Amino acid sequence: MRTMPTTLPVLLRNVVLERAGKTLLGPINLQLEASGRTVILGPNGAGKSLLLRLCHGLLSPTLGEVCCATLGSPTRAEVRRRQAMVFQRPVLLRRSALANVTYALGLVGIRGQLARSRAMEALDLVGLASLAERSARVLSGGEQQRLALARAWVLQPEILFLDEPTSALDPGATQAIEAAINRFADNGTKIVMVTHNLGQARRLADHCLFLAGGRIVESAPAATFLAQPNSPEAAHFLAGEQGAYLKERDDGPDYYSV
Repeated sequence: MRTMPTTLPVLLRNVVLERAGKTLLGPINLQLEASGRTVILGPNGAGKSLLLRLCHGLLSPTLGEVCCATLGSPTRAEVRRRQAMVFQRPVLLRRSALANVTYALGLVGIRGQLARSRAMEALDLVGLASLAERSARVLSGGEQQRLALARAWVLQPEILFLDEPTSALDPGATQAIEAAINRFADNGTKIVMVTHNLGQARRLADHCLFLAGGRIVESAPAATFLAQPNSPEAAHFLAGEQGAYLKERDDGPDYYSV
């Protein structure tokens, strides 16, 4: 039973990210709802990873705000504790798989037998219970990514951000990670995931966001978007044409809820 104020939905209001006078992202108006699996698609350089980092608070917007649409007004520390992010190349500690997970629990004051029990539950969820005592550094790429997922999930986040979690992995490892992601979603964790893999989007997504040129070009239920996108940018992308089709958009900001 959750006792702290919920951090969902997450709201981005007129968010713009600039660096060296150049607009990299925005304006973005987005509401991340409290359930489901949102998959972010788009060509290279569209701003997908930047959007994840803004949502998670790793980057601060140049303009606009990222906030929680709740009456409970959670503190920033509570927000960070209720969210987690797994990167394309996870950073693991030079210790066992089990110790990597118990370390994360220790940071929030959970130690001893309770930490070990929860860590083993998380490792079992991603299929790594039998490798609990093995050094994280000798695990395969797919096993390391599953360990990163277990370490994130053990803190029971309300929302889990995933940045290309199966990039460069073989089909077997990809299938195992997708199964873990589905289990997390089934347990109530909101999933927000970046991928270039359209097959993966078809398997996992409830809703798709399509980014191009730093803007949200399209937002739609996954079945609708993947079958019949409305925008020419998305249609070109889905057809595999990721060339110089991007163009300036001069319309006003749209607001998306996913």
